[in-house]
Amino acid sequence: MTPISEERVFKIRRNLADAGCNAPFIEQFLALEQQQKRKEQYGLLSQYRSSLLHEIHREQYKIDCLDHMLYTMQKEDKERSKF
Repeated sequence: MTPISEERVFKIRRNLADAGCNAPFIEQFLALEQQQKRKEQYGLLSQYRSSLLHEIHREQYKIDCLDHMLYTMQKEDKERSKF
């Protein structure tokens, strides 16, 4: 195994940190990089991506709830203004 260049380590750390990955995740990913275990790296990234997507869906549900409340309130106000 050839060692990973400092530049590559920097780029990997930066990218994963920008994606919101924590230090243990990054270290685990770098260890897999050093061991040239690409399949396991794909697995880690896929799991993390899935968790982010789940978080987005949870937040979207909250937005949908607020949108429904706004719609309901506006509909009620429109009905009241008819009388």
